[in-house]
Amino acid sequence: MPFVKSNPHAPLGFFEAEAAGLAWLAQAQPDGGARIVRVESLGPRSIELEQLVPARPTPDAAAEFGRALAVTHRAGAEELGSPPQGWTGPNFIGSRPMTCEPDMSWGRFYAEQRVRPFLEIAVSVGSIGAGDADVVRAVCERLESGAADDDEPARRIHGDLWNGNVFWTADGVVLIDPAAHGGHRETDLAMLQLFGAPHLDEIIGAYDSVFPLRTGWRERVPLHQLHPLAVHAAGHGASYGRALGDAARSALDSMR
Repeated sequence: MPFVKSNPHAPLGFFEAEAAGLAWLAQAQPDGGARIVRVESLGPRSIELEQLVPARPTPDAAAEFGRALAVTHRAGAEELGSPPQGWTGPNFIGSRPMTCEPDMSWGRFYAEQRVRPFLEIAVSVGSIGAGDADVVRAVCERLESGAADDDEPARRIHGDLWNGNVFWTADGVVLIDPAAHGGHRETDLAMLQLFGAPHLDEIIGAYDSVFPLRTGWRERVPLHQLHPLAVHAAGHGASYGRALGDAARSALDSMR
């Protein structure tokens, strides 16, 4: 039996966007990329996915996943900020709309499309204090100036790679529920660290053995966690607002 997700009130394109992201990520599978959950059928208010059977995470499965994720990232994307190839509809992270407009500057893309929109929602609902919000805006200004830009090309990233979207089976990890787009590969890895993936050291070590990480990536983790923290601050309360402010202070330090 397939696993059915349905929502009679889903906005137009919601499940189609999920399917497009899954299909785009799955293009890397034949070359050894991460396994992606298979779409069985699709409708405007529902999606049917292959049924996955959970299993206990193991170090070997974690290492295999790390290597596979590196291959997926290396498959690349058309541009920074680009949606899944061929998809022209809306994009989402969780249930929230998410802009995907190509930009030559990763920092400008990240600030304007991934951090600021969700920060302002968090401000409007009162889940982040004025001081913390000002620090996040200061980081965005630095990003928009190009302070964090490098020569890393657009990568094919999952975009919402917290542990809940890393499904452990007896045959290894299967990725679900993407917010896929062309982004910076460190963003996926930072999200894995934010919410605590099992055997994280094995994942990162195996990834690095296939696709070596750039010098200073550990110091940039808070910068790449601003997006998921802003999303959570927008919808899940003041504890995430405080975490967002703390991450922004660390991010500023990393850009000095």
